[in-house]
Amino acid sequence: MLERIELQWLISFQAVYKKLSFKLASEQLQLPTSNVSRHVALLEKQMKLRLLERTTRKMYPTAAGKQLYQSIVPLMQAMEVALEEVSLKGESLSGSLKIIMPDLPFLAEAVTDFCVNHPQIHLSCDTQLNPSEGLLEGFDLILRFGRGLLEDSGWVAKEVTRWSSCVVASPQLLKHHVLPNSLDELSKGPCITTLSILQGMPWRFKHNQTIHVQSSCKVNSGNLAKAAALKGLGFAILPLHACQTSLQNGSLIKVELDSEPEDLVLYALYSGKKYPLEKVKVFLDALQYRLNRLDE
Repeated sequence: MLERIELQWLISFQAVYKKLSFKLASEQLQLPTSNVSRHVALLEKQMKLRLLERTTRKMYPTAAGKQLYQSIVPLMQAMEVALEEVSLKGESLSGSLKIIMPDLPFLAEAVTDFCVNHPQIHLSCDTQLNPSEGLLEGFDLILRFGRGLLEDSGWVAKEVTRWSSCVVASPQLLKHHVLPNSLDELSKGPCITTLSILQGMPWRFKHNQTIHVQSSCKVNSGNLAKAAALKGLGFAILPLHACQTSLQNGSLIKVELDSEPEDLVLYALYSGKKYPLEKVKVFLDALQYRLNRLDE
């Protein structure tokens, strides 16, 4: 039977089923209404089944129509993904690449290098530290930070890299506040937290430990958090690599506690597929290469 049924008939049927209207389906498909109606009629004739009941007032699917729709939806989606992925393979990548990422120098270098190496890619890049769920639709890739377990979402999360972290304080801060030895003591001192990313509160430590801290300084930048810590505005959690020089020259002091902070992890999130699009995969490979060079 398959060889006697045209793909366009199934596409038209799927659109009409969803809209319950030939007119709305034709607008979605950008086809004449008469064509869409004819496609559904030919499909019904070939299958010898009534798929959609039509009256002058309304339209509704039959049991056979429901069964057919539920069966073809995953097949049509798989076909669309396969065609898109194959079309992106070849000697050079092309098309649009839409990314949300933090505004950080090494990410900027990775993105611009990728565009230089793949001139047929049209980049749209929005720099945000903690994009809301509503903004994610329409993007190919989200780069965002996290500590501990990520919240469940419809996105596939891939760990790109992670950095060990520590709690730090300046000598100036310790003139007025006792150096804490435990998470409980830390929770009673002034802390520098994030405004939105990583949920700001609570602070997350290894072995699923969390504490709520007191904060009068909230920022959405690692550089700002470090600057605030250097000025003695509070205790801060920073990646070790970002404060190594300050720890060595004594402008910051590592606070030894009974638990270590969760690692800071850079995640790549892409939408709803087991495997990313080829352009996303190639970009992530390029980003990983640059990160490996930073660690050398």
